[in-house]
Amino acid sequence: MGKRWTIRTINEFVERNSESTLLTTEYHGFSQRLLFKCACGQNFEKTFTKFKNRHQRKCDTCQPLKASGERSEK
Repeated sequence: MGKRWTIRTINEFVERNSESTLLTTEYHGFSQRLLFKCACGQNFEKTFTKFKNRHQRKCDTCQPLKASGERSEK
């Protein structure tokens, strides 16, 4: 069985692995869209799965879509 994520452990992951800040205060499951603040100051929403596994850790302005639909890393 995988790790059970809580809002506290998600916040710790965000702080350790990105320049973004988690604004959401409750976590209800992997399909929930969480609210983040990018280092540039813009708010954006992502599921934690996309944030964690697909490295979508910035807003769309700072990390735009590639032509293939995947995000590029700046």
